[in-house]
Order: sequence, then C-alpha cells, then structure tokens
Amino acid sequence: MSTNSKAAQAVTRKPPAGALKAYIASLTGTSLEYYDFAIYSVASALVFPKIFFPGNDEFVSLILSFSTYAVGYFARPIGGIVFGRLGDKIGRKYVLVFTLLLIGIATVLIGALPDYSVIGIAAPAILVLLRLAQGIGVGGEWGGAVLLSSEFGDPNKRGFWSSAAQIGPPAGNLMANGVLAILAASLSSEAFLSWGWRVAFLASALLVVFGLLIRLKLEETPVFKAIQAHGDRPKAPIKEVFTTQPKALIAAALSRICPDILYSLFTVFVAVYATKELGMTTGNVLAAILIGSAFQLFLIPLAGALTDRFNRRLVYGIAAAGTAAYIPVFFLMIQDKSVLTLTIGVVIGLAFHAFMYGPQAAFITEQFPARLRYAGSSLAYTLAGVIGGGFAPIIFTALYGSAHGGWLLIAGYLLLAAIVTIVGMAIGRDPHIEEEERLLQESHA
Repeated sequence: MSTNSKAAQAVTRKPPAGALKAYIASLTGTSLEYYDFAIYSVASALVFPKIFFPGNDEFVSLILSFSTYAVGYFARPIGGIVFGRLGDKIGRKYVLVFTLLLIGIATVLIGALPDYSVIGIAAPAILVLLRLAQGIGVGGEWGGAVLLSSEFGDPNKRGFWSSAAQIGPPAGNLMANGVLAILAASLSSEAFLSWGWRVAFLASALLVVFGLLIRLKLEETPVFKAIQAHGDRPKAPIKEVFTTQPKALIAAALSRICPDILYSLFTVFVAVYATKELGMTTGNVLAAILIGSAFQLFLIPLAGALTDRFNRRLVYGIAAAGTAAYIPVFFLMIQDKSVLTLTIGVVIGLAFHAFMYGPQAAFITEQFPARLRYAGSSLAYTLAGVIGGGFAPIIFTALYGSAHGGWLLIAGYLLLAAIVTIVGMAIGRDPHIEEEERLLQESHA
C-alpha cells in the first residue's frame, strides 16, 4: 500500500470530531420534518375525508383525500431540483435550515386551517397548497440530511453513517402516531374530528424551533469544504446529472420504488383496510404502526451497518425479494381479525422495509460523484417518490375497491415493485471511495 493511500485512509477512516454531532443533527432534523409529513399521512386516511372532502360517497372522499397526500410526493421533484442545485453550489447546511422552516410553517398552517363547513371549497384548495409546500421542503431535505451525516463519517462505513437520515421517517412516524393515538384514545370521535387532530399539527412549531437550534450550530461538511477548496463546484449540477449520470440516476431512482410502496402500505393504507375490512378501531391500527416504527429505529441503522460488511446491493435485493413473498402471507394472516396478528404483521412488514431503507441512502449517494451528490441524490429520491409513494395509496384504494379487487391485486402490485427495485440493484454500482479519499487527503495536505 502506498504512503498516499495510507494517509488517505488515516483521514477518512477516523471520523472527524463533528461526525457524531452531524449524525444527531441529521437524525433529529429529518425526524422533525417527517413528523410533519407523517401526521398528514395518517390524517389523510382518517380525518381529512370527513372534514375537508365531505360527501355522500365515502370512497370518493377517500380518493380525494389521498390525492392531496400524493401532491406532497408530486411536489418533491421541485424541491429536489431547486435545493439539489443549491446544495451542490452553496453547501449543505443553509439549504437544510430553509427546508426545515418551509415544512414547519406549512404544517402549523394546516393545523389552523378552517374546514369545509366554515370556508367551503377554499379549505381543500388551501390544503393542497400547504401540502405542496411540505412536499417541496421534503424534496430538498433528504439529500442534504444524508450528506450531512455521511460526509462527516467514514466512507467505508457509509451504510451506517448515512442511515441517520433514514431513521427520520420512522422516528417522525413514531412521534406522529404516538400523538394521534393519545388524542384518539383520550377524546371522543367528535372531539378528535373537531379539534383534536389539530393539536398534532400545531405542536410541530415547538419541534421545528428545536431542530433549527441544532442545525444552525453545525459546520459545513468536510467533503463540501474540500470541493470548495478545489474550486470544483458545478455550475449547472442538475444539467450535469442528466447529461453525465443517466445510468446512475435510473439505478438510484429504481431502488426507491419498492421501499416507498411498501411503506405506504404499512403506514397509510393499512389504516383503511384494517378499519373498514377487519372492523378494527383507529386506536388498534395506530398502535400497530407505532410498534412497527419503534422496531425500525434499531433495524434501519443495523441494516445500514450490515451492508458495510456485506455487498450492499445483494442485501438490498434480498430484502426486495422477501417483500414480494411476504405480502400474500401478511394478508392471509390478518384475516383472523386479531389485533395481535395485525401488529405482528405490520412489524414484519416494516422490518422488510428497514432492510431496504437502511442502506438506501448509501446506495443512492454512491451512484454519483461527490460534486454532484446533492443534486443527483435529490433527483433520484424525489422523482422515484412520485412513481412509488405518491401514487401508492390511490392505487391501493382503487385495487381494493375494484369489482375484482382484494388483497391479491395489492400483492401483485408489490411483486411488480420488488422486481423494479431488483433491476435497480442490478444496474447500479458498488461504492467507489477512491475519489473521496483523494479529495479529503489533498484538502488535509
């Protein structure tokens, strides 16, 4: 091994002093933002059809509500393009501060929004605009949060370090479902629909302030500092990604499809299926999702670390294949209408999700060179989110409500999603850290 190579490893394999702080900042920031996103997800299934989209046809109201849920995914590419470009040009830190503010303000305003009975059609119209703002913020948040933790950490252990941002969704989901479960259990159905759900949205104001205090104290990542020192910041990062990294963009985007659809099944649609088909209460379903999300807090970093020891693409692909096999088993096992069985089923389903989602951040960022990481990762994440998570609740509802519907069609949908993600693994690349090692070595010379 050459002296230069040893020096590079000395720089990269010992995490800088700010690595743990960046990991915590990435985890807490995304947790707060996904808390906002998660309470909207649950409310779109259980609350909004009744207060923002009232009508004689309950099925149509549900479809309309899920359509506003999808708007958040459709808006993500806007955030990916705008903030992805800025993240590669001006740095990770300040972009992440702005995305946190954008989502937080939109969520508080949703909590204060009068319903259809008060302001009529203006209520769902404003709801869509606020959901749009949430989606734009999340679209710019993810890429920066991943880079914040992974670029402070050891590139040889990127699966673990980048998992910080991946813990955000289940942590946020845990907080959101916990708050909603407490409100649903302590209030009557009328009180919960009237004002109880608003408490969860308004409370995010305190959480956002906490997140801002953490992020404003952070330094810029060592990798971006090195890019700055070399004068290698891209002038048009979005254009460069499309013209020079098309294969990487496709592989990274396809990797998102199965995890996104699976997550929508076990955190959004399961609330509809269990309450309407199995006759369970809202509290039963929220408790099951809560427990599944709690397990994910440990499984996601575990899965990320596991793929630092074994081939990342192989572990990811096995989890996708396991998902396709598990979905029919899940629907068969919950037909006994037992709350315990439902809970076990959701825990296992979210465990499969964790073993794809944990290493996902590392896999996606590794497809792009360091100077294009924010733009490339954000584009892949947000564009795939439209196809995956954005349409998923609507497709689930349509399949469930069709004349020949039922869970078999939903299982087929997940099978197709798993195949698409496995194709993404096949055409993607394994990590190449030599460029980053050289960049960091030269910046420390």
